[in-house]
Amino acid sequence: MRSDPGVAAVLSFFIPGVGQFYNGCFLRGIFWLVVTPSLWLGSGGWLGWICHVVSAYTAYRYAINRMVK
Repeated sequence: MRSDPGVAAVLSFFIPGVGQFYNGCFLRGIFWLVVTPSLWLGSGGWLGWICHVVSAYTAYRYAINRMVK
């Protein structure tokens, strides 16, 4: 099953890790689900936003790379 890059990015932006699960990358999804809340709490929210964006971008790029192959 090929995943839609836009859907993967939106899912992972709102809940980091869900876009990775959608792409079939379960370990990466668990990583983002654990790291993002800890950075939200540890930095007062600043690094949490960065994690949301990076998680969405990585889910998007992975889905794009899967489409090419």
